[in-house]
Amino acid sequence: MIHRYNNVMSDTAIKLYTAEQVRGIDYAAIHELDIAGYELMSRAGQAILDDAHFHFPFARHWLVMCGPGNNGGDGYVVARLAVKAGIRVTVCSLVDPQLLKGDAALAYADWQKADGQLTQWPLSEDMSFDLALDALLGTGIDREVGGEFRQAIAYLNGLECPKLAIDIPSGLNADTGRVMGCAVQAHNTVTFVGRKRGMYTADGPDHCGHITFDDLDIPPDASRECSESAGQLLSADFLPETIEPRLLNSHKGSFGHVLAVGGIQGMSGAVRLCGEAALRSGAGRVTLVTDPAHAGQINLCRPELMVRATGEIEDLAAFLNGEHIIAVGPGLGGTAWSESLLLACLDTPAALVVDADGLNLLAQQSKQNPIERDNWVLTPHPAEAARLLGCEASEIQQDRVLSAQTMASRFGASVVLKGCGTVIANPAGNYAICPLGNPGMATAGSGDVLTGIIAALLGQGLSCFDAAKAGVLAHAMAGDFAAEETGEMALIAGDIIDFLPDVWSLVGT
Repeated sequence: MIHRYNNVMSDTAIKLYTAEQVRGIDYAAIHELDIAGYELMSRAGQAILDDAHFHFPFARHWLVMCGPGNNGGDGYVVARLAVKAGIRVTVCSLVDPQLLKGDAALAYADWQKADGQLTQWPLSEDMSFDLALDALLGTGIDREVGGEFRQAIAYLNGLECPKLAIDIPSGLNADTGRVMGCAVQAHNTVTFVGRKRGMYTADGPDHCGHITFDDLDIPPDASRECSESAGQLLSADFLPETIEPRLLNSHKGSFGHVLAVGGIQGMSGAVRLCGEAALRSGAGRVTLVTDPAHAGQINLCRPELMVRATGEIEDLAAFLNGEHIIAVGPGLGGTAWSESLLLACLDTPAALVVDADGLNLLAQQSKQNPIERDNWVLTPHPAEAARLLGCEASEIQQDRVLSAQTMASRFGASVVLKGCGTVIANPAGNYAICPLGNPGMATAGSGDVLTGIIAALLGQGLSCFDAAKAGVLAHAMAGDFAAEETGEMALIAGDIIDFLPDVWSLVGT
């Protein structure tokens, strides 16, 4: 599988941290495990040099832009190592290096001892480089970038050469993935100590490019205190380790009966996509519960789907029970019929996946009567999430992890906050981020497919949180396979379903 995050595809135990948690690990390494801070900085410098040599082997003139603090110190270390390796290096500092303290001051002193020189900012527009290294701001930024640093970031982004960010692109919030006014658009990022969660969601992926992680050989003991509250970066291995192999002595009743509820007149495609995705994800049986206007034709090209026409709420209420998994919302609409179907689903003890129109109706219902459940999954995009929380979509995007955790806590649900770096959270505050998927999946029906996948996995015995994580991951992988075949622009939701067998075959399920 070809993807810019293929370097995270082999370890399901990958942890995600906030900037504060990473600082805690760094502190523990230095003060509890007695690893000198400058030793860690030197290891970081070597990791950057190695990554640059690997990805940009023909770059012979480097620009290193240094700021204050240890991020700037990393820049001085790699500059010194690069000169020793025969690279021509131009170093520019936006702060007086005489004001540096601690390990950063040591790094600058060693750069001076190696006859290193500084070039004054601002740099000439006529200068050209083969590679530019961003060591300006690091992980601590929590307000908009201004002044000379804003100008320096604009300068870096205007260069035609590749950019390599040290630890995190300057201007990118390490916790939220939000651009703080402006941020370096790096081709590669080498990050250390712990993976910062903001690098994998919101604006993070567009600004980080290919991510290389180096733990600087810090022992796991240093991260023990914050491991329980750390997030998870999903990888392909999560699927075979979560979904158990099927017993030979099985039958269709062993793998769940999914009811896909929706498809108002004119919207039959949504519920059909949901149902077919559930079939392709291992559901033993799938019944489409839909409008009588198209019930007789909806499964003509997919006879494996059962259909139940539902014109009156009594038709559905008599059919619902705790033995089904219900996926409600695809093409549901916003009519009285739609609302009655959702209320009937909410009134059943069956596990639920709620999506699309179901979420919009749920937002209205929850304002009047708080809904308490513990066996459901909500799959909103940012606008739907905003309706559920009574805010603006822009507020959801300010901190996608916190938004997902807030929804999960408020509704007692596992929540899938869709978007770049989809976030999955549960009521206990645990979260995961999926680094896979592509912009071609932003197409009508893609969310309906995801709903069907998650419902099918619930029917096979996975918990709500695991079904949500596995469903998001499988959906993203299938979308990436499809994009490799069709290109992103031509990708449609049905292509994702077509590539689900490749995903399940790849992971041995």
